[in-house]
Amino acid sequence: MNKVLRQVTDFRVITLAVTSALTFAAANVHARAGEARSAQHSGAKHSGTSSVQRSRGADGAVDATRTNRNGGVTTVDRFKDGTGTTDATITGPRGGVTQVDRSRGADGAVDKTVAGPRGGVTTTDRSRGNDGLIDKTVTGPRGGVTSVDRTRGADGAVDKSVVGPKGGVTTVDRSRGADGAIDKTVTGPKGQTTTVDRMRGSDGVIDATVTGPKGNTRTIDRSRGADGAIDSTRTGANGSSTTVDRSRGADGLLDKTVVGPKGGVSTVDRSRGADGAVDSVTTGPKGGTTTFDRSLNPDGTVNRTVTKTPPPAK
Repeated sequence: MNKVLRQVTDFRVITLAVTSALTFAAANVHARAGEARSAQHSGAKHSGTSSVQRSRGADGAVDATRTNRNGGVTTVDRFKDGTGTTDATITGPRGGVTQVDRSRGADGAVDKTVAGPRGGVTTTDRSRGNDGLIDKTVTGPRGGVTSVDRTRGADGAVDKSVVGPKGGVTTVDRSRGADGAIDKTVTGPKGQTTTVDRMRGSDGVIDATVTGPKGNTRTIDRSRGADGAIDSTRTGANGSSTTVDRSRGADGLLDKTVVGPKGGVSTVDRSRGADGAVDSVTTGPKGGTTTFDRSLNPDGTVNRTVTKTPPPAK
C-alpha cells in the first residue's frame, strides 16, 4: 500500500514539475514576443521622415511648410507689416491657428502678442533701458507675469534678475575676469546657487568649471587641434566623461565623434552639396541614423528633409 502511495505521489510531483516548466517556458515566449513588439513599436515611433519646405515672399518674409513623421502638416505664413516687423499665422496639423503679432515701440524694441488656437493670449512687452539693454514683461494666457530686468556692470558684463509669476526671483550675476572670460553666479528663487568659472587657455579656447547647488562639480576642458577645430572633454560630478573629437574635412566642414561615459560612440558626418547646402548623417551608438538632407532654393531659403532610421534588429 505504501509503495502504491509513493508511486502516486511521485507521479503527481513529476506532473506538477512538468506543468510548471511548460508554464514558465510559455511565459518566457510571451515576454520575449512582447519585448520584440515593444522594440519594434519604439523603433517605428522614432523613425520615419520629416521635412521643412521654405519660400521667400515678395516682402522678404520666409514662409514654411513642416511635415512631421506621421504626415501631419504645419504651415507658417509670415508677412511684414508697416513697421518692418514680421507677423505670422501658424496652422497646425489639426487645423488649430496661432497668430503672432509683432509691433515696434518708439525705443525700437519689438513687442509680441501670441493668440493660441484655443484663444489663450501671451504678450511680451519689451523696453530699452538707458544702458541700451532690453528688459521684458511676459504675461501668460492665465494672467501670470514674468519680468526680466537686465543691467550692465562696470566691467561691461550684463546681469539679470527674473521674477516669476509666483514671485520667485532668480538672479544671474556676471563678471569679467582678467582674461576676458565671463564668469557667472546664478541664484535661484530658493537661494540655491550655481557658479560657472571660465578661464581662457593658451590656445584661446575657454574651459569651464560648473559648481552646482549641492557642491557637485562638472568640468569642460576644451583644446584647439592643428586644423583649428575645437575638441572637448566633459567630466561629470560622478567622474564620468564624454569626449568630443572634431575634425575639419577637405570642404572645410566639421565632422564629430562623440564617445559617451559608457563607451558608446556617435558620429556626425557633414558634407556640402553642389548647391552649397550642408547635409549631415548622425550615427548613434547602437547604429541608428539620422540624415539631414538640405537643398538651397533660388530665393535663398533652405529646405530640409530629416530621415530617422532605427538601429538594426539584434
